[in-house]
Amino acid sequence: MASVPEIKIVRSESLGHRSEVSSPEAKLGMRVEDLWDEQKPQLSPDEKLNACFESIPVSAFPLSSDSQDIEIRSDTSLAEAVETLSKLKVLSAPVVDVDAPEDASWIDRYIGIVEFPGIVVWLLHQLDPTSPRSPAVAGSNGTSHDFSAHILDNGDDSAVTSGNFFEVLTSSELYKNTKVRDISGTFRWAPFLALQKENSFLTMLLLLSKYKMKSIPVVDLGEAKIENIITQSGVIHMLAECVGLHWFEDWGVKTLSEVGLPIMSKDHIIKIYEDEPVLQAFKLMRRKRIAGIPVVERKSEKPVGNISLRDVHFLLTAPEIYHDYRSITTKNFLVAVREHLEKRGDTSAPILSGVIACTKNHTLKELILMLDAEKIHRLYVVDDSGNLEGLITLRDIIARLVYEPPGYFGDFFDGVIPLPQNYRV
Repeated sequence: MASVPEIKIVRSESLGHRSEVSSPEAKLGMRVEDLWDEQKPQLSPDEKLNACFESIPVSAFPLSSDSQDIEIRSDTSLAEAVETLSKLKVLSAPVVDVDAPEDASWIDRYIGIVEFPGIVVWLLHQLDPTSPRSPAVAGSNGTSHDFSAHILDNGDDSAVTSGNFFEVLTSSELYKNTKVRDISGTFRWAPFLALQKENSFLTMLLLLSKYKMKSIPVVDLGEAKIENIITQSGVIHMLAECVGLHWFEDWGVKTLSEVGLPIMSKDHIIKIYEDEPVLQAFKLMRRKRIAGIPVVERKSEKPVGNISLRDVHFLLTAPEIYHDYRSITTKNFLVAVREHLEKRGDTSAPILSGVIACTKNHTLKELILMLDAEKIHRLYVVDDSGNLEGLITLRDIIARLVYEPPGYFGDFFDGVIPLPQNYRV
């Protein structure tokens, strides 16, 4: 049986350094370099960086693989959407309103962005017996079937986290027949904010950091369609490609403690113990609106694993891996998924890396290279004994790159469609 990976602290000497400027991201970094040299000498480094990013339009950002003609129709079922996202190996895609007229503007053409985690979180919310919207779903024989009662009223947590739970969930009429448009006003792909190609990098970076957006569509007004989707991961990869450039080195040599990281201390980290049900981990992420959660030992409270919202897709795409378990604890979930991926020959999934950690003595450059190499969205800060000291996310790094000038956004948000009252994720 595979074991849960131990905590891995990446040391400074193990991080590679890029020396060639060949990728689109690196060329973008050179553009910042040229602007950096043109800035007035009396400006501080922070002011120079802000000015550089304000001078570059988001149209210069390299195209994301998530934006390459991948769209989900609004009349697609949840099951079909999951199958499509899984097949294409992407976590999200724009949702096109099939009822929109041919000459519709982009804001009328798109409902928003549909995400793997959002689908599962919505399903779990519907199956929560405390939810007033837990549905009575019509069965194949036309009779009313209270799906949440069938699954959740079994007396204990072990029942709801067994393999049978996930198999019944994925074979349910709720899962097969609910359309993406039916839940478009409930979760993160509800009315969303998009940028135009002429908007600046500074605007984009502030939205991804201070304003807590996970990803930002970039629209082509002439074509009335999404041209690109910029993610936090994409920005981190761009920064990793800029190692060696003067502007980056001037900023990246600062240690975490010098720039006030981690922001979140161990006392404020939401965690889960290795013997608790994995479903509880995903419920915690939903309730606390967080993207990941550390799995810790009950005795020592040292981190032994990490579960993120993107791992939730294993509950829908691989329910058969839980057959051998009476109850699926967080530890058993990590072990089962690891075995499942190893059998498939998939060695790239972030969940296989276990706990990736650093110390406060690491620099921003080392942190960026680490996050980019491991393809992860969060990193735990530990002391010399491996004890949890804090948490750093991609957003925290981006927030240390730029700042918002007074009155910068003005009436920028005035035209944004407000979020619905039942917005949850």
